[in-house]
Amino acid sequence: MKNTQPLILKLSKLSLLISSALCASSYAQEATEQQIEQITVTTQKRVQSIQDVPASISAYNGDFLDAIGINELDTLSEITPGLVIQEQSPNNPGFVIRGITSDSGSSQASPRVSIYYNGADISRSRGSYFEMFDIQRVEVVKGPQATLFGTAASVGALSVITNKPEEDFSASVTLGAGNYGSQQLKGYVTGGNEKLQGRFALSYRKRDGYIKNIAGDENSQSPNGTQQDDMHAIERKAYRASLRFLPTDTITADLTYTHEENQDSGTSFKNGIYAPTGGDTSPFSFVEMSGSPYSLEVFGAEKLGVDRETDDLNLTLEWLISDTLTLTSISATRSFDSLEVFDADGTQAWFLEFAEDAKGDQFSQEIRLLHTGEKLTTIAGLSYFTEDGSQAVPFSTEESIYLNCLGALGTGIPCINDDGSVNQLTPVLTEGALTEIPYSAVFSNFGETDSLSVFADFTYAASQDLELTAGIRYISEDKTSGYSSVAPDSLILTNIGAPAPLLPVVNTDGVILEASDEFDDWLPRFNVLYKLSDETNIYATISKGRRSEVLDVSSTTDEDGNVVADVTLVPAEIIWNAETGIKGQALNRSVTYSASIFYQDYSDFQVTQQDDAGNFFTANAGSATNLGFESEIRALLGDNFDVFANLAYIDATIDDDSDNGELAGNRFRLQPEWTASTGVSYTQELSDNYSLTGSLVYSYRSDIFFEPDNAPISGLDISEDAISLVNARIGITDEVNNWSLSLFASNLFDKEYLVDAGNTGGSFGNPTFVAGPPRFVGVNFSMSFGN
Repeated sequence: MKNTQPLILKLSKLSLLISSALCASSYAQEATEQQIEQITVTTQKRVQSIQDVPASISAYNGDFLDAIGINELDTLSEITPGLVIQEQSPNNPGFVIRGITSDSGSSQASPRVSIYYNGADISRSRGSYFEMFDIQRVEVVKGPQATLFGTAASVGALSVITNKPEEDFSASVTLGAGNYGSQQLKGYVTGGNEKLQGRFALSYRKRDGYIKNIAGDENSQSPNGTQQDDMHAIERKAYRASLRFLPTDTITADLTYTHEENQDSGTSFKNGIYAPTGGDTSPFSFVEMSGSPYSLEVFGAEKLGVDRETDDLNLTLEWLISDTLTLTSISATRSFDSLEVFDADGTQAWFLEFAEDAKGDQFSQEIRLLHTGEKLTTIAGLSYFTEDGSQAVPFSTEESIYLNCLGALGTGIPCINDDGSVNQLTPVLTEGALTEIPYSAVFSNFGETDSLSVFADFTYAASQDLELTAGIRYISEDKTSGYSSVAPDSLILTNIGAPAPLLPVVNTDGVILEASDEFDDWLPRFNVLYKLSDETNIYATISKGRRSEVLDVSSTTDEDGNVVADVTLVPAEIIWNAETGIKGQALNRSVTYSASIFYQDYSDFQVTQQDDAGNFFTANAGSATNLGFESEIRALLGDNFDVFANLAYIDATIDDDSDNGELAGNRFRLQPEWTASTGVSYTQELSDNYSLTGSLVYSYRSDIFFEPDNAPISGLDISEDAISLVNARIGITDEVNNWSLSLFASNLFDKEYLVDAGNTGGSFGNPTFVAGPPRFVGVNFSMSFGN
């Protein structure tokens, strides 16, 4: 599906953003007594005003996010230029910063977008999703941040900081309900004394699925089979317990424990070729995803869906040694255990039934010193990170269905008939001896990483208006990758004299094959910040990013037919980023703005692809370049309106060079060329007690490709046209009795759009399509207590 949107419509949407900005600059003069709150960030490992950081940053405090209805991780991308977050499920989120996607579930590959939670790296894809509740601040930093954030921040970082305990008692509770059986409960309580303070926060969300699954119904092909749940239902529980200990005036210790559980019904991978019984192939209509009849035995769960748990423990110590010297220590552990059972072919056929059982344990320790002198600010530190993870992928099918659906039997009989019935040919092939031939296999990858790095960053005030920054990180990594498979020979293939597993892999019979290697690198950055005035700064930066080498291990046979490790070393992906920008404020800080232009050059660009067995692997696509700009503006209009607008353009492509192979000239997957959003929040005093509140947010994204190939699969387009979404909220607040009632709607106009396409089914010639959420409406009631 190519983008056929008329140019006039694109220009009209851009003009909307521009007009918002112009209105902001004109009407904001009425708000000279009001100011936009000063947002401080810790992007450079110290507390600074966002305007004084020589980097492209989008930052939001918790109150602003609540005011415009941003309460899920993926919706951050609706208001953040240069950021795209794709959430198939909490087990499979994708983070995209400036065109670069980090979503691989393989334990052998490294992330390339850093996700930080209370100052600790949690970037591993299957463990990086978390609920957004009781949030103090979110920072999205674009461009390589490896010097201060480590190698996972090769193109940027998303950092979330939760609210800390307070001495004064306060509490809040929010109850919500909506369509699709939506239920919500969240809240917090905090209090203590001068030495010890505590905080407890919780979140519970439940919602029915919005794609009906008829598998197991009377009119399905499996009326006596498992009654599957409707797809995209969620049930997510989370709580966070925090303690703050202040033994002296100079020492602060924060201990935070977070536990989350996700029980979702799974993702609707709708087959684009074969329709469910009585249905069609539209991704937005009902599905008939029956799964495997041996799901409990093979996958460990009876139904399709996600069962995921995470535990996170963080201890942050800060010691003010003197007025100019601060020592900070961050110790963190995080573990995740996630099982996702999914129907990869998206049909009623017992064809491509998979699961993913991902486990991981992480530990990180960072110690750093901050020295603030009259002219020179120095940050120096030591960081250690270790990770042990695994990803097992069990597979279940019926042999004759699998071979027939791939066209390997040469019978000319369709996989699925027009009436929805599935052709199971085992009775014919075995002359009635067998009615079915169940087949199962499992493929597992393993990864261990030990990383030690030292870093230093120096900022020198050359004059009252000029700051120069130079930083460097040295990193040393030890990596071990492993692979195993249990893939028995197919009974049908054996009977015709061609014994082999159904999937094209070499069976290790459960034996783990391993390879190890060591890598190191130097990662510098150079920044210049110049103050044009007290209200306006300009900056320029050059920085190096690096996605670590991938030690890819699978199985093969040697000349004697023995099973051995097949090791492929994918070189480190190196990125050089050059950027210049401006940040400022105007009209007594009733207007803030920023804009930047960047150019990124990649060598050994890494892409995630799937082999013929459905296994993901990392490949070297050669060189790539990325050119773009980003801009943001926010303004207070009079006493009632808080307006924002942003716009980003990114031209991210693999270089059109013959040395880059079949992907040469292709756009990066999941990255639109244009993204934009604008929004307004409104407050109107109705009386001494009551105020009317509301918000309206519009977001736009141009067309995208879902796969690196940028090409159709089995004649079906694997892309999505431009989309526009609108979210709205209106409510009433009693400021005396501290309660509020609000109505909300996301995807207000119920637009149909895709969040993914191709997927595992695409590797077998059966691309699947994942529908985005429909219109959600609901009501929230909140009550606050204390201070």
